[in-house]
Amino acid sequence: MENYLEINKHLWNAKTPIHLDSEMYDQTSFLQGRSSLTKIEVDLLEQYPVKDKKVLHLQCHFGQDTISLQRRGAQATGVDFSDVAVQKAKEISKQLNLDTRFLCANVLELDQHHDEQYDVVFTSFGVIGWHPDLQPWAKQIAHFLKPGGHLIFVEFHPVVWMFDDDLTHVAYPYFNEHIFEEEEEGTYADRDADIKLKSVCWNHSLEEVFSVLLEQNMTVKQFKEYNYSPFNCLNNLVPCHDGQPGYYVKGMEENLPMVYSLICQK
Repeated sequence: MENYLEINKHLWNAKTPIHLDSEMYDQTSFLQGRSSLTKIEVDLLEQYPVKDKKVLHLQCHFGQDTISLQRRGAQATGVDFSDVAVQKAKEISKQLNLDTRFLCANVLELDQHHDEQYDVVFTSFGVIGWHPDLQPWAKQIAHFLKPGGHLIFVEFHPVVWMFDDDLTHVAYPYFNEHIFEEEEEGTYADRDADIKLKSVCWNHSLEEVFSVLLEQNMTVKQFKEYNYSPFNCLNNLVPCHDGQPGYYVKGMEENLPMVYSLICQK
């Protein structure tokens, strides 16, 4: 297989300018002060406040969530392997007169480029699927956390990735037994975007996630599952009908786990 990092980096470099202009990311209102963090993330951050804490945000894209953490009083550092995204993040931070820091690096090798410790490692939504093996990911988290520090992690549920693109039937294994090599057309933020590029990703079971973190002597403090997605970023979703700020899978409303969150302590 070709170098998956180069394939995916090319993809995310191409996605970045499209996402910056998309309705989903709504950069205009973000620059005016809107937080990009979802209710799920905010609820976790209210339990474990980041004010006056050093926060390392892994896979930060072009920095909206990192800057939102900074706006909550954190001393935030965002990391991403897309040089285009990191450059945009730096420009946005400067435009907002913030001292949010951004680093361009592969998060699985971050300790080769960076040497600090943090109170909190934060990472959310669409992050671990880009890694073939989660052991290096967990090692980096443990390496950068101070003793007593917390991982705050939110991700799409692995059950979601078992389904076909239209979320109508199970098409793939739950466990990490399949490489998803696809030609992507458009992006989750703009499905009509003029872009068609290859991507490579993997599904990771809950067992795999828990195992690699426990191997690093992390203590699980909280685990939650959610039956909705905060984002209309997949096919065949419908708005929640019960006031929930998000989306269900059409035909499986409320019955499918779509997101989970995990808080661990070093």
